[in-house]
Amino acid sequence: MNSIENSSSPSSSSPSSPIVIMNKDLHVTFIEMMYHLLPSPYESQEINHLTLAYFVISSLDFLNSLHLLTHKEAVSDWVLSFHLHPTTIPDPNNGQFYGFHGSRTSMFPPDQTGALLHNNSHLASTYSALAILKIVGYDLSNIDSELMLSSMRNLQQSDGSFIPIHTGGEKDLRFVYCAAAICFMLNNWSGMDKEKAKDYILHCQSYDGGFGLVPGAESQGGATYCAIASLRLMGFIEDNLLSTCASSSLIDVPLLLDWIVQRQGTDGGIQGRPNKSSDTCYAFWIGAVLKILGGYDFVDSKALHGFLLACQYKYGGFSKFPGEFPDLYHTYYAFTASSMLEESGFNSLCPELGITQVAAKGL
Repeated sequence: MNSIENSSSPSSSSPSSPIVIMNKDLHVTFIEMMYHLLPSPYESQEINHLTLAYFVISSLDFLNSLHLLTHKEAVSDWVLSFHLHPTTIPDPNNGQFYGFHGSRTSMFPPDQTGALLHNNSHLASTYSALAILKIVGYDLSNIDSELMLSSMRNLQQSDGSFIPIHTGGEKDLRFVYCAAAICFMLNNWSGMDKEKAKDYILHCQSYDGGFGLVPGAESQGGATYCAIASLRLMGFIEDNLLSTCASSSLIDVPLLLDWIVQRQGTDGGIQGRPNKSSDTCYAFWIGAVLKILGGYDFVDSKALHGFLLACQYKYGGFSKFPGEFPDLYHTYYAFTASSMLEESGFNSLCPELGITQVAAKGL
């Protein structure tokens, strides 16, 4: 979905043969290690520190091991320390976004007058922060959501899309999704014009049924997830859409379904677009779309399970492809996919938010 996708650790040799059963205990150990100390290859991802933390904390939740976080309050305090708090009375129409920074290196102090000359709060970091807070049980009503959401409207463009940061950047479906998820988690839709966002999403559906990141772009699994999950979060499509009259839907459901079911390969894995290799993360991006639509039965679960096990490393974690070393990004999405496959010992997934059902419901 973003640069984290390419954060796999470098390898110089091939790992040993895959394990033929899911070894949950090894994965817990792997994630615990990541919680205490990220390996040095992740130094280049420091700007995405909050997102990496989201993968770790949410992984423990999927593994039903959140009890290992003995100091959840310390986790929430750490996350909240990335929240941008203006030192002067803010003008919500000044173009700034008062969300969460992604790391310490993106945080700069105000000048002598209290003005924020370098505000780097980011939509993706804000999504990750709120998701972590929900997972550890923090009450999101304690956050100044009114300022966050009113300023988030500054990021929505005239065509309905969103840029991730007030100084600019790419505008595409990834950030429409982040905005929708933020509003949903805060139970407040004042942060975006839903109708404009909906129209932008509909313009991203391609001739083959999938969705591109921007109108006219090639269909891709991550973009398709962002489109469908956003429409569901905003209430524009029903849950289990395939069980209702698809012809009345905003989107071309039969064409979308045709594109989706062609993504599972002969190796059992799922690709993000035609003529690409199967990749662990698309077991989530494509699988979650089918889950939202009520069509997960179209997945060959046994074959997908076999592909995931082929990507499982003997010391825990999952790789992008079979025979490679594990990384945090693909490990996390292997866990979410395993949840959809109802792997024993895994908590259930909320496919629209990418976290567990327990965290999503705030139980």
